[in-house]
Amino acid sequence: MRALDIITTKRNGLPLTKEQIDWFVQGYTHGAIEDYHATALLMSIFFRGMSRQEIHHFTMALVESGEQMNLSHLTAYAVDKHSSGGVGDKTSLIVMPMVAALGIPVAKMSGRGLGHTGGTLDKMESIPNFRTNLTMQEYHELGQRIGLVLAGQTQDLAPADGKLYALRDVTATVDSIPLIASSIMSKKIAGGAQGIVLDVKVGNGAFMPTVERGVELAEIMVEIGVDCGRDVTAIISDMNQPLGTKVGNALEVIESIETLQGYGADDLVEHCVEIATQMVILADRSVGHYPNEQAIREAVLATLHNGQALHKFSEMVEAQGGDVETLTDFSRFPTATLQHTLVAERGGHVQQVSARDIGEASVRLGAGRAVKGASIDPSVGFDVHVKVGDPVQQGQPLLTIHANDPRLLDETLHALQSAFVIVDEPTDKLPKIHRVIRSVDMAS
Repeated sequence: MRALDIITTKRNGLPLTKEQIDWFVQGYTHGAIEDYHATALLMSIFFRGMSRQEIHHFTMALVESGEQMNLSHLTAYAVDKHSSGGVGDKTSLIVMPMVAALGIPVAKMSGRGLGHTGGTLDKMESIPNFRTNLTMQEYHELGQRIGLVLAGQTQDLAPADGKLYALRDVTATVDSIPLIASSIMSKKIAGGAQGIVLDVKVGNGAFMPTVERGVELAEIMVEIGVDCGRDVTAIISDMNQPLGTKVGNALEVIESIETLQGYGADDLVEHCVEIATQMVILADRSVGHYPNEQAIREAVLATLHNGQALHKFSEMVEAQGGDVETLTDFSRFPTATLQHTLVAERGGHVQQVSARDIGEASVRLGAGRAVKGASIDPSVGFDVHVKVGDPVQQGQPLLTIHANDPRLLDETLHALQSAFVIVDEPTDKLPKIHRVIRSVDMAS
């Protein structure tokens, strides 16, 4: 085979065979195919798309480019979750211990933040001494002993995806639904999950700007799951405003702990309960422990009020070297030296709390990365005091900024000028969940 012939085939809008895809992915992984060849193929896929069969073969080629994990020593049926990224999205920190508290082991590999969306590893590393760079032996041992472990993604899982994503990032080919879907699903499949819950966020703070685009991405990922023999549930959730009340690494961990203590923000609790419920539904299919979905939902919610989820989170923090005392003494977290509160200039009703503006401002403040490898400040971020649809009075706090640099504080204030919109007439609250798509429905 020749790379040129494969590129030409896709450029002309013709489908690639499994053999062509396997040959190209393996060749690029091992350095036999040049970046310029891969760039040409990615751009051809960007414009020409891929059929369902091509996407399946491409996903499996990414999976088979490296190690494939087996979690059967933890559980007969492993469940995992993935979020497509959002502002204030700390759901993994809450959902994982909720599910683990019900006796369903969760071993998860997560990534770091890039752009205006936060990363789970960055959040957890704001807990003093918490380790995310575990060896595979540690990862499996902790998953087996505690039933809950969170680590950074190993380069041995789907290494072709890592190489191709780095290339997509600098060649304007990130925004391709077949490439996004195969990238996400390859890591979940290689990670050993049999049941996968996908939190596909849509809105101005998400990578998918509209519900329609989110549904398109979700349906393709669910199809990949069906074709690869996995159970997948995709939840289309709203990201037009930040999730919960805090944005920023240490601040989001604090909010997660408060939620695990039983007094989280309504939208965050509702969202986490939905994600966790869908994970337990998948895991319970073969066991039949619960009579129906409502019973599962009640059991999931109970873990926030009976202390079981918090206890499981504490076990994980201690096992991975973190300072457990931070769970009861928030002053042990990194704390910003400056605070400034943005208030409403007029009374009325909140029409907009722009997730993207707040997310991008958090990067400017130092809470996120504009480029890979940049350092972050775990102490900075925001307390968001209002939601869309809330009535407000003139002078009422809208958002509090936590900063360490006066110059960055001033720049952030300027960047947030259009984040909040207040109007005279009442405004409807935003929906939390737009749609749920299940592989069991698509398979039938």
